[in-house]
Amino acid sequence: MKNNILIFLISGRARNGKGTVSKILKEKLEEKDFKVCEIQIMRTLKGYVKDYFGWDGKEETKPRRMLQEIGTDIIREKLNKPYFHIDRLTGDIEVLANFFNAFIVNDIRLPIEIETIKKRFKRVVSIHVTREGYVSPLKVSEQVHITELALNDYKNFDYEIVNYSLKGLENDIIKIVDSEVMKNEIHD
Repeated sequence: MKNNILIFLISGRARNGKGTVSKILKEKLEEKDFKVCEIQIMRTLKGYVKDYFGWDGKEETKPRRMLQEIGTDIIREKLNKPYFHIDRLTGDIEVLANFFNAFIVNDIRLPIEIETIKKRFKRVVSIHVTREGYVSPLKVSEQVHITELALNDYKNFDYEIVNYSLKGLENDIIKIVDSEVMKNEIHD
């Protein structure tokens, strides 16, 4: 596997701006001549729900509770496979690193995901995005699930950004990209 890849882990509660941050980050990295791959740690899990339970893959129809149940209640707890999703992601990155030199994972939900990925790869940057004053449209049972709460008290993010506006997010991402690209060049 190539040692010069740069991995960005984006976390935050549902609908706080992870996808928007990912889109801006990809654009800014490509402006710096990075070959960027957007990838999700829950790709396999979402594939299960699409392939076997008929989900159409659209955000509006996402069966969040089912995803939470399969991903956490069954895979992590019942089957005792806390690294299942991380192992799948790691394998995908190892293969795709032959074609891309930057990865954006925009669905990080648990401290174990951040800490393990940082142990497995050299250059990993964690970004946490929050949206002040945002009232979640999720059901209460979905809002109190561990995947929505586990990072509330996590203190080891490399960057914390607040989603006040699209322009504000863009400015924050430009600063992050400039800083991390400079660090990346120093390590090469």
